[in-house]
Amino acid sequence: MPTPPLSLTPAAHALAAHLHAELRGRWTTLPDASPPPPGPVPAFRAAPIPDDLRGCRAELIVEASDLPALRRALDSDADAVVIDLDDTFSPTRANVQAAYDALEWACASRKPLLVRPRALYATEPHLNLGGPGIAALCDLSAVLAARPDVPPHLYIPKLETVAQAQFWHDALNLAEAHLGLPVNTVRVCLQIETFPGLLHAEALLHALHPRAYGLNAGRWDYVFSLVKHVGPTRAGPVPPRSQLTMDVPAMRAYAEHLVAVCRWHGAEAIGGTASLAPDPADPTPALDAVRADKQREAAQGFTAAWAGLPELVGVVREGIAVESRANPSVRSAASSPLLRSFASQGEPTSRSLPPLEGRWHEGSDSQSCAAEGLTEPDLFTTITALSTPSAISVAELRDSISLALDVFAAWLEGRGVVVRGGRVEDTATAELARALVWQWVRVGARLDDGEVLTPARYRSERGTLMPDNAGASRLLDHLVLSPACPAYFPREAQSLFPDLFQGVSP
Repeated sequence: MPTPPLSLTPAAHALAAHLHAELRGRWTTLPDASPPPPGPVPAFRAAPIPDDLRGCRAELIVEASDLPALRRALDSDADAVVIDLDDTFSPTRANVQAAYDALEWACASRKPLLVRPRALYATEPHLNLGGPGIAALCDLSAVLAARPDVPPHLYIPKLETVAQAQFWHDALNLAEAHLGLPVNTVRVCLQIETFPGLLHAEALLHALHPRAYGLNAGRWDYVFSLVKHVGPTRAGPVPPRSQLTMDVPAMRAYAEHLVAVCRWHGAEAIGGTASLAPDPADPTPALDAVRADKQREAAQGFTAAWAGLPELVGVVREGIAVESRANPSVRSAASSPLLRSFASQGEPTSRSLPPLEGRWHEGSDSQSCAAEGLTEPDLFTTITALSTPSAISVAELRDSISLALDVFAAWLEGRGVVVRGGRVEDTATAELARALVWQWVRVGARLDDGEVLTPARYRSERGTLMPDNAGASRLLDHLVLSPACPAYFPREAQSLFPDLFQGVSP
């Protein structure tokens, strides 16, 4: 028997129907891959930071259907709350309904709110709007209808192409017109969490700049995307997760490039998620690690960051506030290959390093900071320069397989987050884990026990952790043993487990 459709408020359903009628055809033609950067972007300035988000701050992210956690977040001392329907969210019908219902009372809070809807690749089978719902548009409709007079701000996830950014901008324009809101009422921050998204960061920001006030560094999604894109071209293995820290050159370049684009266009750079889970018996090591990570981000020019747990809010705020927003580090931004490329082209110093909060520099021409810089060999080489380990430790292999299995099993049961080994793990880290194992199997990585990682060895290792017929095992086997690295596991799961994602009748 088909699952009953989701229950939306009349206002949300009307908006969702309108957006789908206008945009479904266009959504079906969105490109999956980015073309080369489109050339110089006209000079522009990002939208101002919303008044309720000004200042160095810690934003607490909470899974949208975890109602007790959401209530605690709204009552916490976090500077803002991010209600998440993406990486920490398992989109079962029950969870989506609970999240949509919760928006009504969550949006009544006086706490500054941001909502992260699902990415454009996702569908919502529990709504039929001329076909399965486009999850991003369904989420957007529920969010805006919950508080149309003063809409929450949005994080836009998983952007890869300018066409996707323009789709979001047009969807928001249509929604505002439908609700009778002034143009650009809804303010957004773009998540730079894909490899193509980093290469196109300036063009993405330009596409949404009348309403976009910043860029956010989604580090684990970005590393997953990096592995997915550069892994097939490598003869040897990519490093394990423990070696893909923000101190390695490729990841430093990622952060510095994002900050450079923000500084050039007067946007805010928002750091990553603090996802360590402190041991109640001895929380100091985890808190010290989070503080150091946020201090690094502050020195690079980030002025806000996410806390994955309420107990991390204070230390995130403390770390990110080390550098004042009025005086971000010039050293970090100047080291960006992007800005070095401008300097080599004779760009004036005043254009290379505009102050974050100073007067917008109106250049003598319309050439943007990126110009040809986004395809400069030095930038591309730096952000793809991952070392090649001589061997992958069996312990790292087993941890990656176990992490993916744990998250997949929880996700299939309706839980989007697990805590294991002192870390908060979710879709993003599971995606990275399975992509690493896929790449290691693909290249036949040598293991530190002297053997080569073959598909048979992978199956043996996975089999010691979970039986073959378990849903998480079937999903991970499919992802790891596919000839090409599948794009996103939730999309693959919908095909593998149709009974779990049964749609509604037309």
